[in-house]
Amino acid sequence: MAEPADENLRTLLSDTFAGMRKVRENFTPSLTVQEVGTVLSVATGIATVSGLPGVEFEELVQFPGGVSGIAFNLTEHDIGIVLLGDYRHLHAGDKVLRTGRVMDVAVGEELLGRVIDPLGRPLDGKGPPACRRRLAIERPSPPIMDRAPVTVPLQTGLKVIDALIPIGRGQRELILGDRQTGKTAIAIDTILNQRDKGVLCVYCAIGQRAAGVAKTIAVLQEKGALAATVVVVTEGSDPPGLAYITPYAATSIAEYFMEAGRDVLIVYDDLTQHARAYREISLLLRRPPGREAFPGDIFYLHSRLLERATHLRHELGGGSLTALPIIETEAQNISAYIPTNLISITDGQIYLSPSLFDLGVLPAVDVGKSVSRVGGKAQRAVYRGVAGDLKLAYAQFEELETFARFGARLDEETRLVIEHGRRIRACLKQQEFSPVSVPIQIAVLLALTAGLFDRIPLERMADAEQVLQRAATDIPAAVCERLAAADTLSEADRATIIEIARIALAAFQPESASPARKEKP
Repeated sequence: MAEPADENLRTLLSDTFAGMRKVRENFTPSLTVQEVGTVLSVATGIATVSGLPGVEFEELVQFPGGVSGIAFNLTEHDIGIVLLGDYRHLHAGDKVLRTGRVMDVAVGEELLGRVIDPLGRPLDGKGPPACRRRLAIERPSPPIMDRAPVTVPLQTGLKVIDALIPIGRGQRELILGDRQTGKTAIAIDTILNQRDKGVLCVYCAIGQRAAGVAKTIAVLQEKGALAATVVVVTEGSDPPGLAYITPYAATSIAEYFMEAGRDVLIVYDDLTQHARAYREISLLLRRPPGREAFPGDIFYLHSRLLERATHLRHELGGGSLTALPIIETEAQNISAYIPTNLISITDGQIYLSPSLFDLGVLPAVDVGKSVSRVGGKAQRAVYRGVAGDLKLAYAQFEELETFARFGARLDEETRLVIEHGRRIRACLKQQEFSPVSVPIQIAVLLALTAGLFDRIPLERMADAEQVLQRAATDIPAAVCERLAAADTLSEADRATIIEIARIALAAFQPESASPARKEKP
């Protein structure tokens, strides 16, 4: 009974060994040539390497312990490498290997709602994202013929910006100001306002304090905006090489969505830290310093980054990438090297004034020094009809207010201009993380231009505006639809909104006050 089974086993083993013998006979060993370099020295965030004769500029190299680096300085005798990780275990004599590829980052829908570093490693404790595609962090910007004009507004939810300094999708708008003046708050408010508007967001924190980044992430989580946001973080304690590649990695992540036909907003917080990290790397690599010790190519560093923000043609998907770079000034000096570079690269700037911040005017936007060179073309028509003269009236008020501080005697007309300007400034104030919808903004601005706030005491302005905002939710749905789509604000819709505002503000009007200012035609 056992003989057939033994015979089958012998046959199976014979066939198996015959197959193995055939594979062994057909196997031809191949030799792979691999360039191996040697570490000469290690400094703060950089390493000097010898060997690797075929290495290319910005090629990724591998050190022991899983540490990567980018070939930055290629000289006849050695190579300057920017390190992208913890380098404390590296020593002279360690081996360095070429990878044959440039630095890239994982991209895809799986990154939405995640917090990662520029190497794609998770920082939120949820495990590595399962992305199926990678993009190089340094990519050429879209050609001019692939771009389309900026025609769609990007609503920030901030009255002072949407009305006076509008931003369009595909625009680059610089946010600059001294420390602690609310630059990040404006960017976070803008991200919060994109919820349910089909705009994806990328928040890029460069060299920020971990506590500050954690607070920002908590706000996004609490307000329900994190699910449509990718957070790319480099902490202040990370090597300068990581801070250098962070905005490029974040931009590649944003470009993936833009090329898929999506509208994307990216915030760089902030590029001052990025420039300082690049200066540190350049000085350590002994590149010649220039103005303020920055290397000569510091302008190109940011121009090639921000040129990637654009609005693509419809044939290419019609996606857009809107960039909000943030820059920190020192002692209100906007003519310093890095601020002037960014002002010339971008399509406008929002300047935050420390003096307005100290007065409690939040957001502390200095309308006189702020400008949007592109967004005006994309601004909703109803804003242009309502806020057309608002910026001029506010500028006149600021100039007259300066003279009034000297105790000069003012005529009645000048006094009315100053009082009206104070109401404008009070209405443009806004609580942090409280974006305002378009119909409510139009109602407030119409009430301002109609003079309905002029008789209300300044100390009651905040309460009056809150009552008006609640009343504006009763604007008929048909009117709200026309506000979003119409080329102009019709007289009937204007009268409807003003009547709602008049009824809401009636309780705040003093009985013995003079008649309200007539609205300008």
